[in-house]
Amino acid sequence: MAEPTSTTAAVVTYAAAGLSVPMLTAFGVPLGLRADVLVAGFFGGLVAIILLNSVPSEGDTWQHLVATTLERMFVAIASSLTAGYLTPLALLMANLPDSLLLSAAFGVGGGAQRVLQILISRLGEAPAVVDGGAK
Repeated sequence: MAEPTSTTAAVVTYAAAGLSVPMLTAFGVPLGLRADVLVAGFFGGLVAIILLNSVPSEGDTWQHLVATTLERMFVAIASSLTAGYLTPLALLMANLPDSLLLSAAFGVGGGAQRVLQILISRLGEAPAVVDGGAK
């Protein structure tokens, strides 16, 4: 019969391994993304699409419905990836504890489309050309 301490240690080891969240990899390259943060960002994106109507439909024909469905799918995926990469940065900038990671990921996923549009419009502006007066 095995000693109780070794059995207890094995149970604790398996329980701790189940609680840890593995990082995702693609083609053997670690992406630095946690699956739980991606899921929270995905659900935040779905809430933005459904409740906030961030991707409104444009028509009743099947072409419009297919185009809207594809756009909504890409917005949900982009919201998930944005939450995966920007939530740790948002937690650091706001000086929030790690216990708020998933709720912050949900919020980032929900606001990802609007925030990215604002950033792209600000960063995409052409710089003003200053005329040096030389003629």
